[in-house]
Amino acid sequence: MKAAVIVAAIAAFSPSVFAAAVPGQAAPEFRAVDVTGKTVALSDFRGKTVVVEWNNPNCPFVQKHYTSGNMQALQKQNTSSGVVWLAVNSTASSHSDYLPPAKLAAWFADEKAAPTAILMDTSGDIGRAFGAKVTPHMFVIDPNGTVIYAGAIDDKRSANPADVKAANNYVAAALSDARSGKPVATSSSSAYGCSIKY
Repeated sequence: MKAAVIVAAIAAFSPSVFAAAVPGQAAPEFRAVDVTGKTVALSDFRGKTVVVEWNNPNCPFVQKHYTSGNMQALQKQNTSSGVVWLAVNSTASSHSDYLPPAKLAAWFADEKAAPTAILMDTSGDIGRAFGAKVTPHMFVIDPNGTVIYAGAIDDKRSANPADVKAANNYVAAALSDARSGKPVATSSSSAYGCSIKY
């Protein structure tokens, strides 16, 4: 009985542990410091479409989409048309995969990536609020702050860069549907990748 009470108490006082960004519902608000030291809040971008990408440069699945140029192309194509792209790194500072802000920024620069901001989430609070489980875990948020897509970047669940060409890119499709004013045909999928190192 005591254990059940303790679990109930944890659930009551730590809702972010069990939270998730669910299509059709409001995205969890957050505030974080980016790799340049600037504070960024999701609410700063109300009125714009926002993509949130969970990233860990040491993950082979992340490397797949950057080595192939797939993620950068998606970033550049969409940010040029006004979409906000937030790359989030939720790796705990105690983990061997952790990169300090300057090194993380340098990796993105080396990859010629084009996110709007690169956010440090070493506490894991943002990742847990969204229910992000892997890298890359992707979310698309509409101008009203509602999640319209959550899940994998595409349907090729491998770390092979060659698979990108034949993949159905769920994020690209969601953004295309949103631009056209249509409901997103595939609003969720099962994300694949490396576990986030909370």
